[in-house]
Amino acid sequence: MKTIKNKYILLLMGAALFWACSTKKDSFVNRNFHAVTTEYNVLFNGNEALVKGISDVNASYTDDFWEILPTERMQATEEELKPGDKKNPNFERAETKATKAIQKHSMNIGGYEKNPQIDEAYLMLGKARYYEHRYLPALEAFNYILYKYPNSNNVYQAKVWREKVNIRLENEKLAIKNLKKSLKDTKLKGKDLADINAVLTEAYVKTNAIDSAVATIKIARDETKVKEERARYTFILGQLYEKLNYKDSAFAAFQEVIDMKRKSPKPYTIFSHFKQAAQFDFERGDTVAFHKKFDKMIEDIENRPHLDILYHQKALFYDAKNNDKQAIKYYNKSVKSLSQDKYLVASNYRNISTIYYNQHNFHLSKKYLDSTLIHLNEKHREFKPLKKKLNTLTEVVKYQDIIKNADSILSISEMSESEKNEYFKKFIVALKKTDSIKAKNLADKEALKNTLNAGNDKGGVTPVMLGSEKASLLPTPGNTMSPPNSLPSVGTQSSFYFYNPAAVAQGRIAFQKKWGNLVLGDNWKSLSKIDVVQDEVKDDTNENQDANEEEMESNPAYTTKFYTDKLPTDPKELANMRIDANDARFKLGELFKESLKENQLATNSFAAILENKPEAKLVLPTYYNLYLLYNGVNADKAAFYKQKIIADYPNSRYASLLNNNGSYNIEATANSEFNSLYKKVQDGNFRDAYVDVEMLVKKYDGDELNAKFDVLKAQIEGRLYGIEAYKKGLEKVVKEYPKGEEAKRAAAILATDVPKIEAMNFGTTSKTYNLIFVTPYPNEITHKALLDKLNKFIKDSGNPDIKLSNDIYDLKTNCIVIHGFITEELAAANYEYLKLQKEYKIKDKAYVISNEDYKVIQAKKKLEEVISKK
Repeated sequence: MKTIKNKYILLLMGAALFWACSTKKDSFVNRNFHAVTTEYNVLFNGNEALVKGISDVNASYTDDFWEILPTERMQATEEELKPGDKKNPNFERAETKATKAIQKHSMNIGGYEKNPQIDEAYLMLGKARYYEHRYLPALEAFNYILYKYPNSNNVYQAKVWREKVNIRLENEKLAIKNLKKSLKDTKLKGKDLADINAVLTEAYVKTNAIDSAVATIKIARDETKVKEERARYTFILGQLYEKLNYKDSAFAAFQEVIDMKRKSPKPYTIFSHFKQAAQFDFERGDTVAFHKKFDKMIEDIENRPHLDILYHQKALFYDAKNNDKQAIKYYNKSVKSLSQDKYLVASNYRNISTIYYNQHNFHLSKKYLDSTLIHLNEKHREFKPLKKKLNTLTEVVKYQDIIKNADSILSISEMSESEKNEYFKKFIVALKKTDSIKAKNLADKEALKNTLNAGNDKGGVTPVMLGSEKASLLPTPGNTMSPPNSLPSVGTQSSFYFYNPAAVAQGRIAFQKKWGNLVLGDNWKSLSKIDVVQDEVKDDTNENQDANEEEMESNPAYTTKFYTDKLPTDPKELANMRIDANDARFKLGELFKESLKENQLATNSFAAILENKPEAKLVLPTYYNLYLLYNGVNADKAAFYKQKIIADYPNSRYASLLNNNGSYNIEATANSEFNSLYKKVQDGNFRDAYVDVEMLVKKYDGDELNAKFDVLKAQIEGRLYGIEAYKKGLEKVVKEYPKGEEAKRAAAILATDVPKIEAMNFGTTSKTYNLIFVTPYPNEITHKALLDKLNKFIKDSGNPDIKLSNDIYDLKTNCIVIHGFITEELAAANYEYLKLQKEYKIKDKAYVISNEDYKVIQAKKKLEEVISKK
């Protein structure tokens, strides 16, 4: 009977449960069943995943304290993910749970939602999509809450998150408008009020309305109950005051973060100290208190993860005090702290580069600047100017190396043989000393390695501490000591001397150096034993020294002949080296003057040119550059170089400029004259262009602008005198302007186009033939009758392929050419027709030449050679 009763009870409960599962019935049981199931099952698991995801984002997110912090942290986008990183799966799980809650438990009856937990599900759905950067679907979820659940207790949170999405979509003005409307509600308080003001702050910062952002972040700071948020908002307040240049207010805000002590996360506290230090008066401030404060922070074990920024601040202090040695020391310490802050690392390298730059050590400055750009984001505002500076320093270093190399070789080449030998002997002594130190260091490393290996073979006890676990102190069977092949890192070494294999090995080497290879026994310090051992050590040492001496003697680098044989002796080679060095000095002077604005260094470079037998082309521009550099600085020297230009180069454009008191525009005049000349070449007026270019080349003689006129001159001469003249002109450009762009283009033409023209020969198969009349220039009047008859002949022929041209051959000769005859016989027949036909009766001599041979004639100027064979 009892069993039957239980069965009925179970049956009734099952029926009730089945009845309650329906989402179409608006009953007390149904509503509460789905509400409870949604809240404590699906949404609970989804919320756990969402909280875990947000926690992971906060833990993995790296704040950029060099910019105004965002009010919230965000998961990295797919483009920002590092190799091997994956998107956080918790947000996907939260979205799945929210979707399940909506699909399985939504009770939309008569247009109204009867399950009070569904708005929570939509809020979770929007948040999950937001953190996955799916902003439009997230916006849809938040808008659904505001549209369908206007009386929900999540309305304000939905508004907050909707405006977060708008800010991510760069709709800041819309977000500000909506949030201001929300703030009019007097019921707002606590978390909702804090969140709305925090998001409003973010929008104001994005639109650069810093004043408004200050007001809203203060409210967010005061209303939030979360300690981390309070510390973050206070730090942001300090940054905003900094942006407004309200130094006292910023200092007070950062002090508030510091006063929170352990209630504030450590990074906020450390950077608050750093920000306050940026306001320190390095001239009148209490430097003792400053050092005491930061030294104490460096010694604090809790600050070890932040030693990078603390060392950086110490370096900034010494940098401001012009103590370069200490500044570089602490910048390097900051770098060696293995900082994860790439901008901080880049700043360390950049500041070291600046120190070396100010010392005019451009080689080291370039190296550290190169390291700066490796760690600096390409999108950072400092990247482009630093990249430009690096390119300039690269050029500076290149030219300095050319000058140093040339000057060294030239100065040694000018020595007598005895002076050369003495110079290289001193160099060899220094080289031997350096090599000896290197060999000793190498031997010590080898001895250390052998000692470690010997310890491994003999066995021993090497406990290794792993975390809090203690390795067994018992020897392992068979092999009682198994040190690693390479020395372990500092972090894994035991502090106890005999547990540290590297320290033990170093101790053995030090002992052997002092006492020798002693035999184990009583009274080991006995003098007799020591003497015997020391004698053995001395013998070994002597043998090693003898071996080393023999090895050193056999090294050719330790003989003066090794170096003297490599010195150039050809006067032409030495002269070219001097030319290269002066060209490098000129380029270096231009870089210092124009790019780096280092006028004193530019002056030194240009002055050095005049002291080193410069070519004529460098003298005039060097004088002018020195005049410009001294003008307004040293009136006497400026006047000296001005007078030199006017007296020695009266017809130069520089003299014209100086005589016109600056009204003469050098660049504009040069460009205008070049363009006019180039137009004549384009129009085929080569004879007029030839006369002009000769005049312009003389006018700009000794001027760096002369290169482009020389290139054009080569083209004109090539057209008038053939490929040999063209080649010679281009070779002159390459030789006289080796570092210029024109020289690079000329070298490319010499390497590609010129060989092709030189390879052209007579006899190549041609598709057409020409009838050529050779006439003196000018021929427009003397041969007008011939030209008129030939034009009439072509018109009467009605053949569009037959054309007439009056071509330049050289300065004194033209070729009147009828083009387009398909065979040699046809061309000859037409010539006979022109001679015999009464309306033409041409008496001028003509030659039938194939079109391909005519190209060779014009390119190589071999008309006489061809005519002589006709």
